[in-house]
Amino acid sequence: MENEIEYVRNNGVVEGPKKVLIICPSTGFGLSSRITSAFGSNAATIGVYFEIPAAPGKPGSSGWYNTAAFEKEATKAGLYAKSINGDAFSDEIKKKTIDLIKADLGQVDMVIYSVASPRRTHPKTGVTYNSVLKPIGKPFSNKTVNFHTGVVSDITIEPCTQEDIDNTVAVMGGEDWEMWIDALRAENLLAPGVITVAYSYIGPEVTEAVYRKGTIGMAKNHLEATTKVITEKLKDIEGRAYISVNKALVTQSSSAIPVIPLYISLLYKVMKEEGVHEGCIEQIDRLFRDRLFVGGEIPTDEEGRIRMDDWELRDDIQERVARLWAEVTTETLPEKGDLEGYRKEFFNLFGFDVPGIDYNADVEEVVEVPGLVE
Repeated sequence: MENEIEYVRNNGVVEGPKKVLIICPSTGFGLSSRITSAFGSNAATIGVYFEIPAAPGKPGSSGWYNTAAFEKEATKAGLYAKSINGDAFSDEIKKKTIDLIKADLGQVDMVIYSVASPRRTHPKTGVTYNSVLKPIGKPFSNKTVNFHTGVVSDITIEPCTQEDIDNTVAVMGGEDWEMWIDALRAENLLAPGVITVAYSYIGPEVTEAVYRKGTIGMAKNHLEATTKVITEKLKDIEGRAYISVNKALVTQSSSAIPVIPLYISLLYKVMKEEGVHEGCIEQIDRLFRDRLFVGGEIPTDEEGRIRMDDWELRDDIQERVARLWAEVTTETLPEKGDLEGYRKEFFNLFGFDVPGIDYNADVEEVVEVPGLVE
């Protein structure tokens, strides 16, 4: 956390947003978005997340401690930082967030939607949907790695049903993002010129059957299509919705997708050697500085997406990864990939394998989130 804050500060001020709502800001891209907003643009931030609180004898979730650390540092810097813990899909949490914005900020000029969840209970119907990671049409077979053991093996994933696609779109598509914007717009809480951003991924050919052309890809297509719907709704206040297509990174979500950990291990090796590797904070800091807040038109591709995966998908990068993919085995992975880098980033997500920490020392597991709104 301290390193990420220091990274943003060292890069100087971003002439960006001043009042930001981040939905799911406790890990990964969401957390980096909150850090960049606060310590790059001196923005007031409200975070909405669903994390397990700490209790005596029972540690909380890693996102709980991330939020506590962020809000402590923000307060120390004189920045407004409050948060709400609960189901971001629910009407109750939306209402609670609306009340907080009304009371403290009046309006927000940026809304970041960084939700990654395996399930969603629809607030209107009460139906609970579960997402799945499956190919469409036919089985998918390829290499994968157990990143705990380093064993490279073949895996086959059976194709999905139409119900699987519908459920995954219901969880990870754009409906909830649109519901958030509708709720905020109805209460006049979106400032003129407001920007809202959601995060997506495309990836290379080797992962497309299980990702971009699979169930999760259908959800991402829906999420991306929602930008046009939201932008039309915000036209009268000159607001816009954007998708930022980010690079492959180690997150709780990506670690659960077959094939992806092996691809990331090889990608990290190549991008680090080429000097273009980025983690979450470097990626989001660049998004703010080089895309969203440079003045003038925001650069996008032909689909209106901001392409932060531009370095990952460089032809020379992908050609090297493809060669390594064809050659990699359990025995050659330590040389051809960066499995140790992958493992380190994965464990760092949960607060482990951090240099300078004595993991044998006693700790106080009960940590309060300073700005938590009960």
